[in-house]
Amino acid sequence: MADFLSAYSIQNWLESCPQGYLEDTVYGHGESEHEPGLITDNDVLHEDAIQTTVQLVVGERCALLASSGLIGSAPDEASKRFLATQTLDEARHVEIFTQRLYDLGVKKSDLETTIDKYANPNLVKFAEILLEKVDKKDFVAGVVGQNIVLEGMAFSVFEMMHTMNKDMNPKFAHTLSGTIADERRHVGFGENRIGSLIKEFPEKKPEIEQMQKDLSYFMLATFADGFRNNASAAELDRLGEERSEAEFHGVDLSTMEPEEMEGVLADTVLKEFKTRLGRIGIEYQTPARP
Repeated sequence: MADFLSAYSIQNWLESCPQGYLEDTVYGHGESEHEPGLITDNDVLHEDAIQTTVQLVVGERCALLASSGLIGSAPDEASKRFLATQTLDEARHVEIFTQRLYDLGVKKSDLETTIDKYANPNLVKFAEILLEKVDKKDFVAGVVGQNIVLEGMAFSVFEMMHTMNKDMNPKFAHTLSGTIADERRHVGFGENRIGSLIKEFPEKKPEIEQMQKDLSYFMLATFADGFRNNASAAELDRLGEERSEAEFHGVDLSTMEPEEMEGVLADTVLKEFKTRLGRIGIEYQTPARP
């Protein structure tokens, strides 16, 4: 327990996050970094950037509500304090991705209508299932849904997006690098804390396994919609933009069509789910493929 208290303390969070990898950043990136003209000046790429960023805002708003809602049902003070730091992390994520929408030209007065227009209904359903567990003060299911499934998904999504943007859009890649570091810490908490609680409450396993299966389906459906309706790759090809080599889990994304990238991301996330759930004593349930 001593290691847990140290690793997930507020002091450790201060030293590693605001005083560490976020120092000297503005909304998660360098002050002099800006969205490239390639994106802001091209209608197709610009709309795709807005649509993609809206999904990040929707996901992070869910994470903010989940982490803050879990504080009251946490069974120990160390978990409450960690979730307090995670709540601030998630609030920061909401802020930085919302700021990106503003940087892309979305007016503050149009923020909510823009989110309503582009929010993927499968991602909205994902959030509803998770937040229902949180609202019921089901700490074990809530943390599995939040810190293993949602954060595990976000970790891999952000990794892929970082890989694809590090050359074309350093500002966005820099923003993503900080969120990746945050998600790594959040997933670690989920694994380290929930494993012992699953042993205490084995009767909860069937419910949690069904939740994981349901959440995984809506995650895959969100991926399918995002990649299959994505016009960016074709537009970059039309413009004659050479895609830089982008290695992600042993494959070069620059040589792939969107449907192939969808498969790589889905397989990566589901493999990680299976491994992490196995560590905490939950049997991974294979979801239907959309």
